Amino acid sequence: MTGFWLALAVMSMSVMAQVCAQTASSRPIQWHSEPLQGALVMGEAKNLAKVQINGLQVPLTSEGQFVFGIGKDDTEPVVIEAQWLDGHTAKTTLLPIQREFEVQSIDGLDQAMVTPPKDTLARIKDDARQARQARQIVSDLDGFREAFIWPVKGPITGVYGSQRILNGEPRAPHWGIDIAAPTGTPVVSPASGRVVLVHEDMYFSGGTLFVDHGHGVMSAFLHMDRIDVTEGQQVPQGASLGTVGATGRATGPHLDWRVSWRNVRVDAGLLVPKQ
Repeated sequence: MTGFWLALAVMSMSVMAQVCAQTASSRPIQWHSEPLQGALVMGEAKNLAKVQINGLQVPLTSEGQFVFGIGKDDTEPVVIEAQWLDGHTAKTTLLPIQREFEVQSIDGLDQAMVTPPKDTLARIKDDARQARQARQIVSDLDGFREAFIWPVKGPITGVYGSQRILNGEPRAPHWGIDIAAPTGTPVVSPASGRVVLVHEDMYFSGGTLFVDHGHGVMSAFLHMDRIDVTEGQQVPQGASLGTVGATGRATGPHLDWRVSWRNVRVDAGLLVPKQ
């Protein structure tokens, strides 16, 4: 088991009693992270045949590992139904642990990036379509099992889940972690995967890159100055992807790194050690 998942597996029995109610079973599922709002949660059990998350069947690795995401505002219990190769079944319920999220005001943006002109709406809609299609990919890659590393290091200027107020106007929460670094700073892959989307100039996110880590887990890298990989390319952990920029809606050079599980946006900051 990789370092990240082992680190997150350290959870007291009292906390587990509060967040997890599992039917009596001689084959319990091992959990490798707390079910925080915004968390990417991985479970594992030997000889699993099938696992459903809230009725959705999810893929398994050859070692019986599976993964799912908990959304920022999720409060309802997550129901996990597992079946083993011998027909044994068990049901587990995880209750999301609630978090408090910041409010962040950003001023000095070009107003066209806050309230886009009508002639840009078709472009914005198509950008969103491409990103949405990429997030729907569920492959058998298993890079999500690795101990994620920072794609770039620098001051954290924006965090997941923060309410954004842009030029004084309330907007949607921020789904990524913003890492400030000079233009041209190398960006590396936080885990192994395959490049599934490259776009040199999306309206809001500028140079945009998506890397699939498998089983629905996807990294997105926004505002890049240069992208050095191509769609379909396999990238090992630590491989160079391109460089930091200030393209799209940005007030300065930084990397906006986002992680999702299918259509659930999760907190990339929970996947890496503190800088």
